[in-house]
Amino acid sequence: MAVQRPHIHDLLIVGAGLAGMRAALAAPAHLDVALISKVHPVRSHSVAAQGGINAALGENDSWEAHAFDTAKGGNYLGDQDAIEAMCREAPDDILELERMGVIFSRDGQGRIAQRPFGGAGFPRTCYAADRTGHALLHALYEQILKGRIVVYEEWYVTSLVVEDGVCRGVIAWDLLRGGLQQIQARAVILATGGSGRVFLTSTNAVINTGDGMALAYRVGVPLMDMEFVQFHPTTLRKTGILITEGARGEGGYLLNTLGERFMKRYAPEQMELATRSTVSLAIGQEILEGRGVEGCVLLDLRHLGRAKILERLPQIRQLSIEFAGLDPVETPIPIRPGAHYQMGGVRTNQWGETSIPGLFAAGECACVSVHGANRLGGNSLLETIVFGRRAGTKAGEYLRGVDQTPPSASHLADEERRIQALLSQSGRDRAWQVRDELGQALSTNLGIFRTKESMLAAGEQVRALKQRAARVYVEDKGRVFNSDLIQALELNCLVELAETIVAGALVREESRGAHYRSDFPARNDAAWLKHTIAHRTAEGPVLSYAPVAITRFQPK
Repeated sequence: MAVQRPHIHDLLIVGAGLAGMRAALAAPAHLDVALISKVHPVRSHSVAAQGGINAALGENDSWEAHAFDTAKGGNYLGDQDAIEAMCREAPDDILELERMGVIFSRDGQGRIAQRPFGGAGFPRTCYAADRTGHALLHALYEQILKGRIVVYEEWYVTSLVVEDGVCRGVIAWDLLRGGLQQIQARAVILATGGSGRVFLTSTNAVINTGDGMALAYRVGVPLMDMEFVQFHPTTLRKTGILITEGARGEGGYLLNTLGERFMKRYAPEQMELATRSTVSLAIGQEILEGRGVEGCVLLDLRHLGRAKILERLPQIRQLSIEFAGLDPVETPIPIRPGAHYQMGGVRTNQWGETSIPGLFAAGECACVSVHGANRLGGNSLLETIVFGRRAGTKAGEYLRGVDQTPPSASHLADEERRIQALLSQSGRDRAWQVRDELGQALSTNLGIFRTKESMLAAGEQVRALKQRAARVYVEDKGRVFNSDLIQALELNCLVELAETIVAGALVREESRGAHYRSDFPARNDAAWLKHTIAHRTAEGPVLSYAPVAITRFQPK
């Protein structure tokens, strides 16, 4: 869709994945709403989600049971008022998606099919085979086109425009034509997804560089619980490509080199459907103790049979054939844990509001917080839909009392000077080199198992890499599709976020969910049942703490 000039809108949404699109569709129809994305909307990382989206639709299920499973699965670090809102509103949101045209898989009675997922007391994960994100994203994009919502496709937002303490738009680089533009808006919603590329091997797309988190952090909005990074138990060894939890939900087994279903030692009741942090730690322990298979364990689907695999897990079979050279109908899949999801993010309330008026955040880039220390599978897609909708609704309410105030041109001039300085540098390092070293540092020292010594080493490396990142050499001096420049900008986001991850993890002397410290293996509610808040300073992150909202589920 052609972009209209001048670049002035009521509401601008940064990121065109599920959270961003749902926010756009929830905004009042009379508003001028625009989406801006560094990739085409249907290339957003939401399209890669496989297994499903949670909602208590079953006759014997309830939103209260869903809320309990979510609070418990997050090791009680999630804010229970936000959890209750998400779980209470989930069924209606699923039915709304169905009305929008999402083609969910069906059970024998023609109802939306639901499969079991880890940490859930009921089979409540609605799915579209193993391409659920794809089905959701394309259905929502059809609605965006139907609503004639403006889309800035292939633009990279470099900074937020905050004036007199209020967000009034963004500065963005036009990838197709080159050059910076100021896009004015009465409100901005950040929906830019996660930051998985801070690790060398990740299930995340290469676009997941934490841009929205860094944008908010730089204008003074704190980040919350950044030390909690989920490692998905099942990814392909060399590529980090995700093998959905739905494979275990459909009955897949995890085997070690002895052929044992080893989860009986770690979670004898839930087995392969324990929470992700439990399964990842178990796999890591098996590999450490020499019961792995070339640095992996095996995911065995053979007993499911060809027909069920082709019906329920067709993409998993295709990925295994193309990227692992084996057919899961006949051969177990070598898998190991890989960086997958950022539980932390931009600190918001239940409606996506940040500490800056006019600035909202939703989806993985935000921390509401509903996931606590460990996200349940199927809750990430749900979060994008529920809190994307809530942010769009709340932004509409906010705009009733806000006039369109043109910001000063100085913001654009300042950003142009910054970009020109970056293009003029003559450093020795290229952005991709520093990015690989950063990923290696975090993968080695802040993976599944963490210690004080490993995190101190990571901290030293990140500080050195941050200085190198500021001096990288951008070889491409052109304007059109300058991916070299964009990589340098993304790298500076990643190193700032890495600092917050290391700082929070080093101080938190306990093990909780995805944060497992070999030197402090026990959970410590007395000292650490609290949120970590990271504030940006010139010297790096400064930490403070905030209480967890506990309503009906006391920590056990």
